[in-house]
Amino acid sequence: MDIYDSAQGRRSAILQLLKEDSSVNVSELSKRFGVSEVTIRKDLRILKERKLLIRVHGGAITGASAATEESEERNFNFKKLVNRREKEAIGRAAAQHIKNGDTILVDSGTTALEVVKNLQAFTDLTIITNSINAMMEALKYKRFKVILLGGTVRESSLSMVGPLAESNLKLFYCDKLFLGVDSFSVDSGLSTPSVEEASTNQVMISRAREVIAVFDSSKIDKRALAFIAGADKIHSVVTDRNLPANVRRQLKAMKINVETVVS
Repeated sequence: MDIYDSAQGRRSAILQLLKEDSSVNVSELSKRFGVSEVTIRKDLRILKERKLLIRVHGGAITGASAATEESEERNFNFKKLVNRREKEAIGRAAAQHIKNGDTILVDSGTTALEVVKNLQAFTDLTIITNSINAMMEALKYKRFKVILLGGTVRESSLSMVGPLAESNLKLFYCDKLFLGVDSFSVDSGLSTPSVEEASTNQVMISRAREVIAVFDSSKIDKRALAFIAGADKIHSVVTDRNLPANVRRQLKAMKINVETVVS
């Protein structure tokens, strides 16, 4: 079955088009996906209700500002759907780095969440996270020790941040950290729009023996407001096959393991 045969896959593709072009047209979407205009209008209505786009006559446009908490929440929900197949494939591949008995640290990124969804093969893990979503996924297995860090809750991402989260992190030694980021470049390193998330991520890196960065290639060669760490703090990168060749060469020259997946 083609991904566009499902409503979720089609809506994910619509959001990707909005990300690229900032506007979409009902008639063009109908032809592109081979469905009726009524179906497309329903898709746009649902995405509007989720605050993922702004409905206009004949189509939709993306939200303008990323500076407010409302738009930050929209961006988080947006990220859960955009590049969904790539994130799922990255999560499956990244989970292969885990060994039974590991203590793993999982951040609040949407791609890191996909790692937690792929732990079926394990019987003995300790999972530490600042993500309420990741905690809920981990509890479904009913056999792992799951630790949710305390702290201030960011409603937009359902993540724990701040001094309490960072203090709690310092209680643990972890084998592997799965870190998803909003922006990455070889020169500027890892970054995120949230200063609080960046600070918490910095402490996460300091507590992990191995740092595995998980992100799709749309995050490459970008820089956000808050610096997390330089690329030299990463041991492995798991991303999709659209990773630019020059970035791959630079990472390998830095002795960073690079793994690309096909979605």
